[in-house]
Amino acid sequence: MSHMYFEHPYFGAFFMLIFAFGIFLSIIIFTKFIGDKFANKDGEKLKNALYESGPEGLKQPNRINSHFYLVAVLFVLFDVEIVLMFPWAVNFRFLGMFGFVEMILFILLLAFGFIYAWHKGALEWHSIK
Repeated sequence: MSHMYFEHPYFGAFFMLIFAFGIFLSIIIFTKFIGDKFANKDGEKLKNALYESGPEGLKQPNRINSHFYLVAVLFVLFDVEIVLMFPWAVNFRFLGMFGFVEMILFILLLAFGFIYAWHKGALEWHSIK
């Protein structure tokens, strides 16, 4: 190509994208330089120091209880149920009896999952000691 097309409708958007990316990189490099230059290198004492009048920090293993995962999955399950019920409610007259039966089956399936999780103890909170 011997010449550039400055009249192209997306040339300004492309130029702004390149310009914004350059500004972004320069800000990242500048903040890293400033942070490395003026940061307090004696951070271990600060990390273990008391914060205001709180308790003394204890070193604990970074273990996450699997119960958090179970609660999150159950939350997503029932959240998706509610999200899927809104379009059904809006189109209830259009769907008729078929839509009603399908939603009853959907709710029964989720109720079965809820009862199963309840009997397995997924809804009871067990503390780690």
